[in-house]
Amino acid sequence: MIKKFIYLEWKAFTRSASFGANLAMKILLGFLMIYFSLLFIGAGVGAFYLLKKMNFEPLITINKFLIYYFLFDLVIRLLMQAIPVLNIKPLLVLPFKKPTIVHFSLGKTALSFFNWGHALFFVPFSTVLVLEGYDIIGIIMWLLAIFSLIYINNFLNIILSNIDKLFVVFVVIAIGLGAAQYYKLFDITIFTTPFFQGLYTQKGLFLIPVLVLIGLYQFTFKYFKNNLFLDAGLSKKEDIAATENLVWLNQFGTLGTFLKNDIKLIRRNKRSKTTLIMSFFFLFYGLIFFGNTHQPAVMYIFAGIFVSGGFLFVFGQFVPSWDSSYYQLMMTQNIPYRGYITSKWWLIVIATFISTILASFYLFYGWEVYLTIVVGAIYNIGVNSHLVLLGGAFTKTPIDLSNAGGAFGDKKAFNVSAMLLTLPKLLLPLGLYGLGLYLGDKTLGLLLVAGAGVLGFVFRNTVFSIIEKRYKIEKYSTISAYKQKN
Repeated sequence: MIKKFIYLEWKAFTRSASFGANLAMKILLGFLMIYFSLLFIGAGVGAFYLLKKMNFEPLITINKFLIYYFLFDLVIRLLMQAIPVLNIKPLLVLPFKKPTIVHFSLGKTALSFFNWGHALFFVPFSTVLVLEGYDIIGIIMWLLAIFSLIYINNFLNIILSNIDKLFVVFVVIAIGLGAAQYYKLFDITIFTTPFFQGLYTQKGLFLIPVLVLIGLYQFTFKYFKNNLFLDAGLSKKEDIAATENLVWLNQFGTLGTFLKNDIKLIRRNKRSKTTLIMSFFFLFYGLIFFGNTHQPAVMYIFAGIFVSGGFLFVFGQFVPSWDSSYYQLMMTQNIPYRGYITSKWWLIVIATFISTILASFYLFYGWEVYLTIVVGAIYNIGVNSHLVLLGGAFTKTPIDLSNAGGAFGDKKAFNVSAMLLTLPKLLLPLGLYGLGLYLGDKTLGLLLVAGAGVLGFVFRNTVFSIIEKRYKIEKYSTISAYKQKN
């Protein structure tokens, strides 16, 4: 039965309209996986000797920061790890047992790089520990506990991805703990280090994460098995019905109509709401870079672009996929592409402006830091907004806004492939800012980046014409792709 599922997954992949794009992206991801694999192996081997050279006890030092390692791992999973998707409706009318379907869907996560990739660090590190005289039984118990915690994160990712409120609460707690540690208000490692060290020194303590993993898997399995029905999630109880006329947008004509549709889409659908939440968390991205003296100065503009461009990267990268459910109908109407593209552009501009205002708390780091964010916003409005819309012409992956079924319906705000497509949007500003720094003037670097944004804004009509032409060329292939449901 599992072999049959694997066969169906392969057919769905090779027969999809986006097979060429998916294959190219998977090849690119493969090269990145090889690159990071070599880095992890090197780090695992070298960590022991590097820490020894710095007069730190290697195992205790690693155990001290494991709490942040696992917190960071879970945050990355929530942001980037794709939930296992299986189109279950055709299977429920066939002689497939429900437990088999659920086990297969959950089992797909075991093969994820987000899980086995950790072994590339911990296995070499553990091997070096054994070779250096550490107790082999203790190291095996410690390693089993570590991998149990890794897979606990895996199933927490599935559960939290299906419950938005818990996701928000968790991220707030993670940021709070990190900030308290950074500003020396509260050190959580005082309480966690004895536990992680005890996994090595205390016999049997490793069974705690192992048993938690088993229990968490059973909970996840039962949750999805109990909701494995054709009509699961189709009906919802609504206590209050509300209407949104947004009549004040009528004064903008066709543009206002498109904006009303986009605002309603964001407010009424779970997946689009998730993108809004994710774009808000981009505001805190600069906390990683600003005030950190142990990094290249050119990364400041990188942070400035991300702080102000959260909505652009998260929502904009899926234009026009947000409208995929009714894209065919929309194309039969007398709707000008220019109006459609312009409405999306204005939505991105408004969101970027709001993000820039909300990011004013970075004035705490000084006016130069906030000026970097403002310059990043100008570049996002003048250049990146156009690149996002142009890339949308080649986006042929439909989005089911009504589907929010976790492991059996993808509702991720964004994924690794989508994030990789944002890299070209960052190379030009990094190059311009780096050129200014090379010439010895940070202000010149900011002027070059801002100048590119201003030029993009001035020539936006010409750029819109190019984008409109490309959308028309890709029109029928996009419609064909959006017809596919799997």
